[in-house]
Amino acid sequence: MIKILFVIPLILMASSVSAQTQKREGHDECARDVSRYCRAQMQDGDQVILACLKQNRAKISKACQRKLASAGQ
Repeated sequence: MIKILFVIPLILMASSVSAQTQKREGHDECARDVSRYCRAQMQDGDQVILACLKQNRAKISKACQRKLASAGQ
C-alpha cells in the first residue's frame, strides 16, 4: 500500500513534465515569429498572439505553420 502511495505522485509529476515539455516545444517553434511579427501583442495574451500568428501565416516559419496546423489552427 505504501508503494502505491509513493508511485502515484511520481506518475503525476511525470505527466506534468511531459505537458510542460510539449508546451515549451510549441513555444520554441513560434517564438521567433511571435517576436518578429507580433511583438506589440506579446502582453495581450495567448489568444491575441495566436490571432496575430494566423494573420501573418504567410510570413511565419514553416515549423510554426506546422505547429499551428497540428493544433487545429
